[in-house]
Amino acid sequence: MTLTSKQRAYLKSLASDLEPVFQIGKSSVSPEVTSAISETFNTHELIKVTVLKNCLEDVKEVAITVSERTRSELVQVIGRKIVLYKPFKDDPKIILPKSNKK
Repeated sequence: MTLTSKQRAYLKSLASDLEPVFQIGKSSVSPEVTSAISETFNTHELIKVTVLKNCLEDVKEVAITVSERTRSELVQVIGRKIVLYKPFKDDPKIILPKSNKK
């Protein structure tokens, strides 16, 4: 699933009010962090993650790695914050704007 710019903008607007639910520190993207974020997607479709200053990896690289490992969509990387989206399989709560692609 690839997000269109309209869908991405909509998710960014929803994420602006969210508080970060995870912090990634010096251990970077460990299997424990990945599994904890994956479990969070059982109750949340849209989450915000903070990458702490003691994480030695590039924030964008961390964001790409987390989104790949959790099978979620990377919505935004702004500063040291990452926004990820993964819709619920059965009953998505966030209804995205329709794609204009034909």
